[in-house]
Amino acid sequence: MPAIEESAAPSRRLSLVDCTSIIVGIIIGSGIYRSTPDIAGAVTGVGMLVGVWVLGWAIALIGSLSYAELASTYPHEGGDYVFLTRAYGSVCGFLFAWLEFWVIRPGSIGAMAFVFAQYAHELFPLADNAISSQLVYAVSSVGALSAVNVLGIRSGTWTQNVLTAVKVLGLLAIFLTACWFFLRSPSSPTPSPSPSTASEASDGAFNWGGFRFAMILVMFTYGGWNDISYVAAEVKRPERNVLRALLLGTTIVAVVYILVTIAFVMGLGLDGVRQSSAVAADLMRKPLGATGANAISLLICISALGAINGMTLTGARIYYAMGSDHRLFDFLGRWNERLGTPVRALVAQGIATIGLVLIVGTYSNGFERILIVGAPFFWLFLTMVGISLFVLRFLDADIPRVHRVV
Repeated sequence: MPAIEESAAPSRRLSLVDCTSIIVGIIIGSGIYRSTPDIAGAVTGVGMLVGVWVLGWAIALIGSLSYAELASTYPHEGGDYVFLTRAYGSVCGFLFAWLEFWVIRPGSIGAMAFVFAQYAHELFPLADNAISSQLVYAVSSVGALSAVNVLGIRSGTWTQNVLTAVKVLGLLAIFLTACWFFLRSPSSPTPSPSPSTASEASDGAFNWGGFRFAMILVMFTYGGWNDISYVAAEVKRPERNVLRALLLGTTIVAVVYILVTIAFVMGLGLDGVRQSSAVAADLMRKPLGATGANAISLLICISALGAINGMTLTGARIYYAMGSDHRLFDFLGRWNERLGTPVRALVAQGIATIGLVLIVGTYSNGFERILIVGAPFFWLFLTMVGISLFVLRFLDADIPRVHRVV
């Protein structure tokens, strides 16, 4: 194999479409399928169910504006790592990158890999033993998509664009199918609320506890839009396209979530959504039978792969940035000029994730436990990034800002 030149200067190759696709692809994983019944159970009616999605979108937009200011002011690889380092010092940035490498990023990618593995096993079991089959699928998905990104930024973004387009079109197809079938068949039975459920959740009284729980799930389902800041050094015209991608990406996600939620309620009724353990499959099984349920399993597989690819692409840039700053990890801070990727960081991230999959994947709810452990640190650093917006305005007052939140 010929020697490949390395450079510490990423080139700007990501278009607005690429950036938007990364954002949408990471956000839309499996949350809309898994969280909607719990969100529906926590709210008091259909209006509030749609309302929490709208409120979540508004909060995501505010966060997007903050990140647009930071990423356009500091258009470097690493995103949060860069902001935390500049605002609070190298130790804070290093701790963030260290936790991302060992816990947060492998845990997030691994959990999504097992979502893919569970549904892939249902469609095409590789062995009678479900755990063995799912491990093969999970490891293969992480390894294959890591390899795709190692091959170059073009292959990584092309894969992301295709997976994102398929998942968005698939979700819109759910809405259109529900409209076509259930509006044409108004007599088609929908579950009516049981007396107990109706009295508990639909009595019209506003439930603050239920609302808070619903918003936690909604914001979790909207999570991931900030990852675009990790590739800011590769975005064409970042002063313009980062903001546009954030606004466009979160809006596309919000529209899709709202339309799909309406489809769920249209086909199953609010109480039917609350009681369903596989809401999309239950909806599509009505007009299309087993074929519809299998199509949903395939769509969830594609959604999971899109999220894995997006997190793989963006996450490696954190370790590249850390390696560029810390001599002990400078082997991670090498940029492959020909391929346009941090190859070593991608390989290291893939190995760490596959290792975690093999260690934790055999335990019941293993990844859920890792994510629970990592969640406080994730939210702590995210809060610190939000505060860094004002810290950096003071520390770097001489740097012009293209966008200002307030």
